Amino acid sequence: MEKDTKAFQRIYTKLFQLTKATVSLHATGIGNEELAIVDGRLAQVVKIMEDVVTLQVFAGTEGIANDAEVIFTGKAPTLKVGEGLAGRFFNAYGEPIDGGEIMGEEIEIGGPSVNPVRRKQPSEFIATGIAGIDLNNALVTGQKIPFFADPDQPFNQVMANVALRAEADKIILGGVGLSNDDYLYFKSVFDEAGALDRIVGFINTTENPPVERLLVPDMALSAAEYFAVEKGEKVLVLLTDLTLYADALSIVSNRMDQIPSKDSMPGSLYSDLARLYEKAVQFPDGGSITIIAVTTLSSGDITHAIPDNTGYITEGQLFLRKDSDIGKVIVDPFRSLSRLKQLVIGKKTREDHPQVMNAAVRLYADAANSKTKLENGFDLTDYDERTLEFARAYSEKLLAIDVNVEVEAMLDTAYELFSKHFSPVEVGLKQEFVDKYWKK
Repeated sequence: MEKDTKAFQRIYTKLFQLTKATVSLHATGIGNEELAIVDGRLAQVVKIMEDVVTLQVFAGTEGIANDAEVIFTGKAPTLKVGEGLAGRFFNAYGEPIDGGEIMGEEIEIGGPSVNPVRRKQPSEFIATGIAGIDLNNALVTGQKIPFFADPDQPFNQVMANVALRAEADKIILGGVGLSNDDYLYFKSVFDEAGALDRIVGFINTTENPPVERLLVPDMALSAAEYFAVEKGEKVLVLLTDLTLYADALSIVSNRMDQIPSKDSMPGSLYSDLARLYEKAVQFPDGGSITIIAVTTLSSGDITHAIPDNTGYITEGQLFLRKDSDIGKVIVDPFRSLSRLKQLVIGKKTREDHPQVMNAAVRLYADAANSKTKLENGFDLTDYDERTLEFARAYSEKLLAIDVNVEVEAMLDTAYELFSKHFSPVEVGLKQEFVDKYWKK
């Protein structure tokens, strides 16, 4: 049944196929991703088959009757963009959490990614202050890269540190399924550091409906596009945790009776994730969007559909793990990779950076072999003993996520460790670098 109201609205009161997250009805003239109000609850069009329209109800469908009122708004989700976004935190619908109004232009979220013709090859180094990233896996403006981490690791603290240290004009935080403690942690860290004026946050907490999480990354990326395109700024987007975003996708697709793909994920998972990550871009005029996301792993399983699909989309990954030798979380040099680092190391950083990076990782690999020998009861050589001592110091002073220094200091620290445990010949650096930087 349909009733006419204002020109941009139609009201329907005959629903069928109610699931825990979706409702279906017969309607015409409805747009993809259009918003609607179902029995007073916000909903969004997720499927149109001829005149059958399916809506996902963000707060769930419990208590909604078959004759409940459905009002279509005639528009997709939008965000008001302007300078007033800076320093504010918003919910999944782009409404200020602290109340008040935002003045600015209203834009639809979730638009297409940038035309490749408008893209420039990334070439600017992003320093994070975390040696496990800057020394071994340097990040570049316009890059897209995830942290892979177990749920019990302090990835949100790492993200906050990256936000504070990164040389970016704006930091956009997309908090997907954050605990209230994590939300307050982010807010207090940015506030205490005096960095709130360059932070914009879009937050969905564990107390909010899970399906709302689907809006958060699009809100964050729409804000990022405003600052990068309209203002020509360097924007860093932090998305945490995209595993919870994928779980929300799964909730909706499963309740629409779609046949799940691997690990109960929807068959569209790759394109859903790629649509977000492909918003990363370097513009010729200097504006850029760099995306760093968190993908939490289930029992360290990187073959799960979420990290597996992510790996095909992104330009590497940063892998966090607990180092049992030093009792700290490190950025694992073996399982981490920034595919764009060669564009900046030794070019935008000190000339010896590539050689120092390679030498340190090779010696760390030698230490791993020595550790295997030790565990299997073989005698260790003097060199084996020294590699184990080096590896412990390297983890403590350079790989641990609490190391927070400039790149030159990282390189100098590496030389100190080299000279303490090895001869220049064993390290294998170019003679010109030995002469110039080796600690006598």
